[in-house]
Amino acid sequence: MTTMSKHPYAGTGAHTGSYYAASANPAPLRPALQGIHETDICVVGAGYSGLSTALHLLEKGYKVTVIEGARIGWGASGRNGGQIVNGLNASLDTIERRYGKDTSTFVAGLVTEGGDIIRERIATYDIKCDLKHGNVFAGLTAKHMREIEDRWKLWRSYGIESQEMLSAEQMREHVNSDVYVGGMIDHKGGHIHPLNLALGEAAAIEKLGGTIFEMSPVTSVETEGPRPAVKTANGKIVAKTLVLCGNAYLGHVVPTLEWRVMPVSTQVMATKPLGEKLARELMPSDVCIEDVRYILDYYRFSADNRLLFGGGTVYGGADPKDIKAKLWKNLNKVFPQLAGTEIDYAWSGNFALSFSRVPQMGRIGQNTYFAHGYSGHGVTGSHTFGRILSEAINGDLTRFDTFAKLPWIPFPGGRMFRVPYSVIGSWWYAARDRLGI
Repeated sequence: MTTMSKHPYAGTGAHTGSYYAASANPAPLRPALQGIHETDICVVGAGYSGLSTALHLLEKGYKVTVIEGARIGWGASGRNGGQIVNGLNASLDTIERRYGKDTSTFVAGLVTEGGDIIRERIATYDIKCDLKHGNVFAGLTAKHMREIEDRWKLWRSYGIESQEMLSAEQMREHVNSDVYVGGMIDHKGGHIHPLNLALGEAAAIEKLGGTIFEMSPVTSVETEGPRPAVKTANGKIVAKTLVLCGNAYLGHVVPTLEWRVMPVSTQVMATKPLGEKLARELMPSDVCIEDVRYILDYYRFSADNRLLFGGGTVYGGADPKDIKAKLWKNLNKVFPQLAGTEIDYAWSGNFALSFSRVPQMGRIGQNTYFAHGYSGHGVTGSHTFGRILSEAINGDLTRFDTFAKLPWIPFPGGRMFRVPYSVIGSWWYAARDRLGI
């Protein structure tokens, strides 16, 4: 199969005007692909999935080449909220109901693995990315608290005991706001500077002998036959094994994957530095927070004491006209004392949503693998899936086959109606949140 992309997906390929890009660690500009190259493993996409896969395979002794259409971490991996949140978008009870107890038990055994991988990478390769510990799920209503407690009980039934319920008074030890009636802390969660994590993993890949090409949008992919290949405007890579990790930004290059997921944009903004004193008054324990509404808020403090506040969704992946206006109303509800605070940065980025909210992993042809569709939980999920892909390529298909066999559920209405269908669904769930039902 050979297919052509319509245009490069990343414009100039430069990082978006985010706080992360402005505070990124120094990194070299890697060369664009020129000429014909051969390798054991070619990984398309230098976000977390691709970087994790490549790093695991290099540690196993493979020759690995990573190709990226823009800069390292250009997409969601360098723009996200930076929160290490354990679990999938789909809950364990939903997975059990759809796929059975064996599958939910399997998933429960790996939902905290991604965070462990991140912490191990940071320690092993001395990655400077402002790692902090703990994340809190916040409830605004009694209904939310029932949902949170049900999750706490469910996870404990699977042997996951890193979470602790919080009363309204205990919530004040983490976030000084009147809007929450309680919550739950996951002591195995945390937060990081996401772009610096990606840059550190890329440096580790090169330290182990891997090759990275940047600014090289893939124009076609050949998956038939024993030697898959990718082409760009000026080069070609032929590999024994190909791994596709483009996620929301794979575009039209592989049509068989394009319609399995839908790009959804979410937004983040960063205040000016607020100082240590005010930062600890607002969030005494310096954890990260996300509430449990369908369209949620998520926020935390950066290393230089900026409040990074995110939320909102735009189905189809378009950027809002005014990100600050979109987010400010919710920020003001949580922290009215910040009214009038200067916002230094505001940006948007896409994640890939699957209809089932379960990430997808599989194979095309004989030697081409893919992983995508983390549905907003990609920081940890992508690191886990990178390890699972590396296991499969190295001959252990145990965990890969479990995910690959899960049925893919298409969006109702197909290509034309997947966005309006999802928008109507989000209105329904948002209305239920507002009404507390």
